[in-house]
Amino acid sequence: GVTGEPLQREDRITLLKRALRERILVLAEAMGTSLQGANLTAQDYGGEAQDGSCENLNLMRPDLVRSIYENYFKVDADIIVTNSFSGSPLVLAEFELEDKVREINRAAGLICRDAADRYSSKAKPRFVAGSIGPTNKALSVTGGITFDALVDNFAIQAAALYEGDIDYFLIETCQDMRNIKAALLALDKVFETQDPIPIAVSVTIEPSGTMLAGQGVEAAYAS
Repeated sequence: GVTGEPLQREDRITLLKRALRERILVLAEAMGTSLQGANLTAQDYGGEAQDGSCENLNLMRPDLVRSIYENYFKVDADIIVTNSFSGSPLVLAEFELEDKVREINRAAGLICRDAADRYSSKAKPRFVAGSIGPTNKALSVTGGITFDALVDNFAIQAAALYEGDIDYFLIETCQDMRNIKAALLALDKVFETQDPIPIAVSVTIEPSGTMLAGQGVEAAYAS
């Protein structure tokens, strides 16, 4: 349980950086598979048009989302990832939820934050990573969107996650370095009006040894 008042973001980031220097931290991020294993109905998601939108569960079933976070903390996870992987305007539009982007992503962060604060202690602080997935567009592979439009798309999601009191951004499961660049520029936009927080990036390497867009992990790191 919490010892004393919950920490402010700046203090949590200091603790996160210290912990990373001292030990390996366990990050739990299988939100989609955990939610899909809950035998949900279209009604749980908000209706037929929203059926399958895990992110809308932040609004429709926050109890379920919170219980998954708490289960990860009960088995000693250090970091949990917000339920916002597909929380970009691009993807939410497929579920007629483009007008709920801010509400959904902000809730994703706040539900996570509440669970992390409940399970944090001085001996074991818990942290929240704000998940930004690659969207349904890959600039170098599928196209279908301009670079500037993708930057704007990421910035809208990121600003809302920031409001949700996350500890750092996780640009995750990336397949295309140009998408990563767009996301990083979007975060620069957010940080023009907000105090910067840390950023992490994860890429997906196919059996071929590269991302879908062709870069290997060494090339990704160099970029």
